[in-house]
Amino acid sequence: MKNTFKILSMLFFLALIFQACKEDEQPMISGSDQMKNQDSIIPQDEIDQLILQSLKETGDFIWADQSDRLVWSALMHSDSTLTIGYQPSGETSANSRIGLEEVSDPRWQNAARKVLELVEETQTQNQSPRFRIAGESSVVHSDLPFIEVKITDIGVLTNLRQMGEVRYLEPRGYEFNYALLDTADPDARYLSDSGCENDPQSISSSDYVVINPSAKSSWNYEDMGIQNAWPQSTGQGITVGLIDTGLSPDQPLLNASFNSGYSSGRTVQKYGTYQTGYWWWKKYDGPNDQCGHGTAMAGVIASPRNAVGNAVGVAYNSNLVSVRGTSDVVVNSGNEKDGVAEALVLLGKRSDVKIISMSIGDIFSNSKVADGVRYAYNRGKLIFAAAGTSTSFTNWYGVIFPATMSETVAVTGVKEGTGYQRCDTCHSGSKVDFTVVMERSGTNTKPLTTALYSNTPSTVGGSSVATSTASGIAALVWGKNPGWSRDQVLQKMKETSDLYPSKSSEYGYGNLNAAAAVN
Repeated sequence: MKNTFKILSMLFFLALIFQACKEDEQPMISGSDQMKNQDSIIPQDEIDQLILQSLKETGDFIWADQSDRLVWSALMHSDSTLTIGYQPSGETSANSRIGLEEVSDPRWQNAARKVLELVEETQTQNQSPRFRIAGESSVVHSDLPFIEVKITDIGVLTNLRQMGEVRYLEPRGYEFNYALLDTADPDARYLSDSGCENDPQSISSSDYVVINPSAKSSWNYEDMGIQNAWPQSTGQGITVGLIDTGLSPDQPLLNASFNSGYSSGRTVQKYGTYQTGYWWWKKYDGPNDQCGHGTAMAGVIASPRNAVGNAVGVAYNSNLVSVRGTSDVVVNSGNEKDGVAEALVLLGKRSDVKIISMSIGDIFSNSKVADGVRYAYNRGKLIFAAAGTSTSFTNWYGVIFPATMSETVAVTGVKEGTGYQRCDTCHSGSKVDFTVVMERSGTNTKPLTTALYSNTPSTVGGSSVATSTASGIAALVWGKNPGWSRDQVLQKMKETSDLYPSKSSEYGYGNLNAAAAVN
């Protein structure tokens, strides 16, 4: 039935294309010119070298700035699916409207129709376009203004670029070879497990304080003013959305024991937007953490003030909505970009979600995910994103995406002590907004959190834990001032940070101070 439904849906939209009026048609590229271009696919290693060069020179790689031949070659080296961001013709502020205007609006629908019509007209006569279903029944995503379509002809790209209805063109499934980053820093190691490690650990008693009823408060909570903030706020009534690798069903404190000890009257919910499979057959892979990173981040944000000797979260009375949008912390595959974008829409639609925490990212931007960020931001969400953690490009690479976006709050980690020294694996740069103390100077010990299983804590490091800590502090501030807007909460966090009103070129406004922020 599902296959039949997809086929009927496909025929329906093709019918719309053929029946649509033909005004404002774009000039077509000839078939002979297309074949000449298609004979010269740029090798994948050359594409990766161009990406690496751009990262070194500009700190980013933007597909929209690349030639048709480069984008088309990337399509041919991946799943040949092109993501097309669209907008009403003549729109100059489409990005700022994402999430506020529905794509079902006739102006947006007309733009999508024109884009699809052009794709159909440009494809060679013996190669009908094969559309990827971006939702259950439509070639057009149901909430975000993009279309995804199988492309075989380079002329499609050339003609689409001439349309006022097109915002961007990107290959959906192309994956950069991260091993090349080692060549940029020969003495470094590439973090191949992508943050997937979260087993219980033996932790020195000097690295935590036991608080009632028997929870372990991480050593860095005192540095961040968190313990002194709790008499004023515990995050009660505030819902934090977490986009990461999911929650482990084997960690009781993030499941049945979420309300235990001194934590009560709150909820935890789990969703999964990450899918596996290919464009013609995909399925959701569930909300359960198969990596460990998401469980660790959830523990830092909202683990209960428990009686079993496990770690306590920063906002231990807040609500939590976990969305498994990715399989690890590097959002580089097509399915992961789909999952994260869908997660942002899911959380953006929920009026109860105030804060979104994203300790994930990639070394260069992706427009589909950026559309998801704007969707959530334009609906009032306060979005925290990790500045970046690695062992392969820390020494030369700055803040990663989506922390580079103006709609997100970029957070990185620093070592304890006077002055500012970033953690051994943390990124820094002009895009950073705040820092969190999360690494001991002498031992490099990281903060406590919940492990995948067991009542014995684990530790977690990098800008990931800094981001989840900042998200928890924001929940404390919002819990103290439930009537405030996102901008008021963020301004209070700035004003009470260590370096305010100055802003460092590497560390933003510096260390957050939870106690000062809730007073």
